[in-house]
Amino acid sequence: MKTQPISISEAATALSVSVDTIRRWEKKGLIKAHRGQKNERLFDLNELKRVEDKYRGGKNTNKFKILKSSKKTKFSTVELFAGAGGLALGLENAGFQHKLLVEIDKNAAQTLKTNRPKWNIICADAQTVDYKKYKNQVSVVTGGFPCQAFSFAGKKLGFEDARGTLFYSLASAVKQINPKIAVGENVRGLLRHENGRTLAAMIDIMEELGYKVVVKVLRAQYLDVPQKRERLIILCIRNDLKMPFIFPREKDYTVSIREALVDVPASDGQIYPLKKKKILEKIPPGGYWKDLPEKLQKEYMGASYFMGGGKTGMARRLSWDEPSLTLTCSPAQKQTERCHPEETRPLTVREYARIQSFPDAWHFDGAVTSQYKQIGNAVPVNLGFHLGKCLIAMLDGSFDPKTMQIIEPKDSDFQKNPKRQLDLFEE
Repeated sequence: MKTQPISISEAATALSVSVDTIRRWEKKGLIKAHRGQKNERLFDLNELKRVEDKYRGGKNTNKFKILKSSKKTKFSTVELFAGAGGLALGLENAGFQHKLLVEIDKNAAQTLKTNRPKWNIICADAQTVDYKKYKNQVSVVTGGFPCQAFSFAGKKLGFEDARGTLFYSLASAVKQINPKIAVGENVRGLLRHENGRTLAAMIDIMEELGYKVVVKVLRAQYLDVPQKRERLIILCIRNDLKMPFIFPREKDYTVSIREALVDVPASDGQIYPLKKKKILEKIPPGGYWKDLPEKLQKEYMGASYFMGGGKTGMARRLSWDEPSLTLTCSPAQKQTERCHPEETRPLTVREYARIQSFPDAWHFDGAVTSQYKQIGNAVPVNLGFHLGKCLIAMLDGSFDPKTMQIIEPKDSDFQKNPKRQLDLFEE
């Protein structure tokens, strides 16, 4: 049941906590603030109560599950840079059929083949694949291309100017296939890359190819993923089609690590050197290097101790009652530590997979280091599911206002107008 939005001071009074506590929950990404007519921050009381309940050890309903629709659709995809299959599996769970997946990494490609032997999988550089036979045969082309710099020789870049970049591979596939919808996926940082010029160039190219474009940042922790992870979605609709841009509507709850790791299978994982383990044993759940005595802080941090920035990923132990921090390609990197909430060790491979909402039966090929990398680079499966349901709604008109929202181009998270883009960054 939706409640009337309340101010931060009203929220603090209602829960008998401090205003700083509410601010801390918001900063941690556990609750969402909405802007009122006077630009004030407003909160949903039910959402706040759920967070408070987790922190005070109350009844903690396990909301974690891998989402899957029982209904298959006629809609099909081609996916570039498929990785270990996070997005592909999410789209399949939503109802899509895959005509082709392309992945250059041998271990990741083998992961796809092991789990879905009936999928059409090519282990190759996406730029070398001929997509012409799929022309007008595919509903959606997707690709989580790594970000690369463009050469800004002129004020506006065209399709041919992007040649040699991984984005060009995606744009070239779209040009050859002519799908109804194209989806690019990347990190949030692409918004600011080269002061926004890189993303603006990509939008120019998609418009040149005959597509309308809206950009939206999706926050995984509000979409049934036990992880604070932001993904930038570049959603493109072919100009001749009249359909709205539809994105998932954020939930009013998050899923904690405690909920996600119930009965997680035992698996391989990295271990800490003895010296590092002794340091991390002193860190409480949710804590990091600043929880150490000052002498140990200086010893562990070295020169980093005297540098600016919060360095909050160093000597970081996760918290049972919160979603995980963004998983990286390794759980034991000093700058982005992902220590188990209770045991003094990095998260295992299967714990990593659970937090990315992969099913336990999804096998990862290659050495342990490769498995961590495949999982850390993946789109969370449940995020892919929610995106997939929105793509289906765009294709067949099955819009559900409870779980979806229509985003107008004017409300895109990126505008090519420099002044408007600066305003968006400030927001």
